[in-house]
Amino acid sequence: MRRWRGHLADERAEAAVYRDLASRRSGEEREILLALADAEKRHEDHWLQLLGNDVGYPRRGDLRTRVLGWLARRFGGVFVLALAQRAESRSGYEDDGDATPAMVADERIHEEVVRGLAARGRNRLSGTFRAAVFGANDGLVSNLALILGIGASGASASAVLLTGIAGLLAGALSMAAGEFVSVRSQTELLHASSPSPEASASLPDLDVDANELALVYRARGMAPVEAERHAATVLRTYSAKTEIAPRMTDEDIETHGTAWGAAISSFFFFASGALIPVLPYLFGAEGLTAVVASAALVGVALLGTGAVVGLLSGTAPLTRALRQLAIGWGAAAVTYALGLVFGATLA
Repeated sequence: MRRWRGHLADERAEAAVYRDLASRRSGEEREILLALADAEKRHEDHWLQLLGNDVGYPRRGDLRTRVLGWLARRFGGVFVLALAQRAESRSGYEDDGDATPAMVADERIHEEVVRGLAARGRNRLSGTFRAAVFGANDGLVSNLALILGIGASGASASAVLLTGIAGLLAGALSMAAGEFVSVRSQTELLHASSPSPEASASLPDLDVDANELALVYRARGMAPVEAERHAATVLRTYSAKTEIAPRMTDEDIETHGTAWGAAISSFFFFASGALIPVLPYLFGAEGLTAVVASAALVGVALLGTGAVVGLLSGTAPLTRALRQLAIGWGAAAVTYALGLVFGATLA
């Protein structure tokens, strides 16, 4: 009875999460989320039927589901979907003999549905968000390594501080320039791959028998027979809105981000990350105290960025956070050791 009541509470809480998420969406995404809420209602009815008159007082879902609900009501968005994806993947119905095979299958499909919705959100974030996350991470690791390497060589605290500020500015400007060129180049390539409006306008004048249009689709990767069939369909159903192939849409641009958005995000996030290891020196710390303080501050920040990336990728946040910490501290430790070696040599 206690287990059934727990399942009932979880199903009610999960349905509430999907309804809360749907309230922040429109169109197809809203319909999908409401359909998921209805599916959870079917599972709720199953446990209600088993419990009969022994339902008892309404119970709250487990902590994980309640946190999801709190996030959904206040934020919505891809982070909650990524968490919901992980929650669906951990359903305990497979080992519960009282859950029907259909319920087990439902939970597996729900995970894929949420994965698809989360992928849409990740695509919308990928351009600028990628620049922001990697910019912050690069700033944290590169400037910590730079500061520790210079500090270990025996340089004064003022020299280390000046080096850290120079590294911050140089790295932020370099990241911004690199992201601007990268995203602008991607956008230009997409534009170059889009069919020209003039080509679509010439469709009515094509020789149907020669069917040159099929060559367009073969050039875009279709097999000859498939290209011939598709070209014939396009010519047969031609209207003023017909296009040879889909043009680049606003969603494509959204996926890659804008060049200026990526550049500005990279600059400020790299600078914010690179500022953290400099803070102890700005407040007058020196020697080993400054080294430990810088490493500790950067460690906390690396755990945060790693957890965020883990959430968005649908994997365990703790695992990604610890991996990020190990890589960042490892790079800094190597540079610190090299600084000690070169400092001793120069001395």
